[in-house]
Amino acid sequence: MSVWAIKGRKYGDLEQISLEKNIVAIEWNELPDLSKISKKEELDNLYLEKYPNVNKKALPIITSQIWRFLKVMQKGDLVVLPLQTQSLVVIGEVIGDYEYKVITPNIKHIRPVKWLKTIPRSSIDQNILNTLSTLLNVFKLEKNNAENYFKELLKGEILPNHAEKSQKIEEERINIEEIAKDQIIKYVESKFKGHNLTRLIQEILNARGYITWMSPPGPDGGVDILAAPGPLGFDRPRICVQVKSWTSPVGVNVVHELMGVMKKTGADQGLLVAWGGLTVPAKNEAKSQFFTIRVWDQGDIIEEIFKNYDKFSEDLQAELPLKRIWTLVNEEE
Repeated sequence: MSVWAIKGRKYGDLEQISLEKNIVAIEWNELPDLSKISKKEELDNLYLEKYPNVNKKALPIITSQIWRFLKVMQKGDLVVLPLQTQSLVVIGEVIGDYEYKVITPNIKHIRPVKWLKTIPRSSIDQNILNTLSTLLNVFKLEKNNAENYFKELLKGEILPNHAEKSQKIEEERINIEEIAKDQIIKYVESKFKGHNLTRLIQEILNARGYITWMSPPGPDGGVDILAAPGPLGFDRPRICVQVKSWTSPVGVNVVHELMGVMKKTGADQGLLVAWGGLTVPAKNEAKSQFFTIRVWDQGDIIEEIFKNYDKFSEDLQAELPLKRIWTLVNEEE
């Protein structure tokens, strides 16, 4: 049994529909049905026909990924899906062969999957995250003992973060930005637990121009932060914020609790900060409240830190020391 990673692009409906429809999918949607392809050379020629402007050096890298999805991946293999729109990693089992099925204009090349487990990125060892942080979209997990790690994690034989220290990254085509973001997530999780995460969220809201009130440590009656714009915080929208620093996803009861507290405090909108993300029912409930509730998971919090860091207080910057680094983008990638 092999373990594969499938990575989608940052935007679009690929990963959400994959979870809802119990499939994994690759893009390259100009390609027709590939079920009759029997040789790698046939795939190369077809790809050149559909994508004539492809960089010739990149061609074998791209078609090798498609070939793995078509022919090398087997029923019974595990698949790891690092989500791009949420800071989560989902593990599933491949239960069928390649199919060409037009689910949406962006989802045509699929394999059926049974989803088994969802884990916050912050709960996965950094060495394993480094292995996932490649620029490839379909690849077999072999480096850094990642294959055994996910097998054991799925069986419950190891706990997250109980692997060895990170080794040197040997993968040439790595996503440096993704690796750095994962390291910052782990640092924030270790330094801003419990009420300290509420302090960090207050700092973000202050940097965005809100006047805030923060509850002291201890029982808060469901209100961690109240925020509103304006010189004295009397303008609208009035926001009620609930902060959960749990590493596991929060349930639908937390969304309902926030809705009740919003009504009690007269808030126009609610912000649910869930470090470990939301369960599927909770996510669906929050989606149904789109015009009144927003959710930040660990990935969203990091993005807010990046956007507002220059406006943070000196004390907060000292607690969370970051440096912006610019690098040249390789257009071929």
